[in-house]
Amino acid sequence: MDNESTDSSPLAGIRVLDLATFIAAPYCATIMAEFGAEVIKVELPKVGDPTRRFGTPTDCGDSLVWLSEARNKKSITLDLRKPEGAALLKDLVREADVVCENFQPGTLESWGVGWEDLKAINPKLVMLRVSAYGQNGPYSDRPGFGRIANAFGGISFLAGEPDGPPVTPGSATLSDYMSGLYGALGVILALRTRDKDGIGQIVDIGLYETIFRILDELAPAYHHKKFVRQRMGAGTVNAVPHSHYPTKDGRWVAIACTNDKIFARLTAVMQRDELSGDGIYGTIEKREQARKDVDTMVGDWTSSMDRSEVLSVCEKGQVPCGPVYSIDEIFEDPQYKARENIKYIDDERAGNLALPNVVPRLSVTPGEIKWAGCALGQYNEKVFGEILGLSKQEIDLLKEKNVI
Repeated sequence: MDNESTDSSPLAGIRVLDLATFIAAPYCATIMAEFGAEVIKVELPKVGDPTRRFGTPTDCGDSLVWLSEARNKKSITLDLRKPEGAALLKDLVREADVVCENFQPGTLESWGVGWEDLKAINPKLVMLRVSAYGQNGPYSDRPGFGRIANAFGGISFLAGEPDGPPVTPGSATLSDYMSGLYGALGVILALRTRDKDGIGQIVDIGLYETIFRILDELAPAYHHKKFVRQRMGAGTVNAVPHSHYPTKDGRWVAIACTNDKIFARLTAVMQRDELSGDGIYGTIEKREQARKDVDTMVGDWTSSMDRSEVLSVCEKGQVPCGPVYSIDEIFEDPQYKARENIKYIDDERAGNLALPNVVPRLSVTPGEIKWAGCALGQYNEKVFGEILGLSKQEIDLLKEKNVI
């Protein structure tokens, strides 16, 4: 499929129609856009994606979330609820490889542009469908967002202190981003199948499923021993000490002793070798039984030094230890700078922006940020004119009818 990308990017020649809103399915399209796919973002006329108004506003009228997460996409407007809009979408589907959507199940079908409608037009189409609970099951028609998925998926129950309420596990959007990642994987796998067999298919993801999938041994441990893991604050099961510890200058470090060998390294830098090996805390079983005492001991040790000293001592002793960073510290860290994890771009609408850079890092065909989230409908004339061949008069009439 021809598009503007003629380079060697991994997804050059792939055209994606992003019908979705907010973060989950759109993030899949963003990843594909970073690696060369032509992504056409379809938005409601005059309204646009709600992400444009989610988060910190800017002088250009769109939020920082939009400017970052809609990178490399071409915005067009199209009211899929109107017959003319649905017809135009079908015309675009004929020229597309992938459709991403995250409406409640049945919504696109009610507009005449569901999977069966679109597959009939383009049998090789790959369609990502992200919803709260997936396309089937007794809860499939329920609405939901990331916070609900985190809770239903099992991670919120684990977040917080043992004697406190469950809290947000880092960000309420965790499941949205996870679903976008799994969505991108699913779409690329489906495209691989299409290229081999000429068959399109649906990639079906429930927001909660991507959270449930990353909960390590939670499911097998319950099935095997009926073990229900409880909230442990900064700690974790099967490893002690493995938590966050305070430092003398009022900061925090993360220390991870995932086995007895690493614990022995820690006791060496603490000058407490008698505690490891054959000592009272030498095995994970012993440390698990004395978790509170071990964590208190390590916390007392880290509290006797400034954070930089703790980090230095642990580094010399090959003990996994890192700073618990706030965002301002991230901006000053030399590792982030060396890896160019923060990408600075000059946007014609919003000025200078600092955006999280592309992940993963490919050595031969790396992804890139070509532009930040663009203005609503900025590519209407280009997409409808060049791809569908509509005249300026036809495009102007569609605007008058508020179809685009």
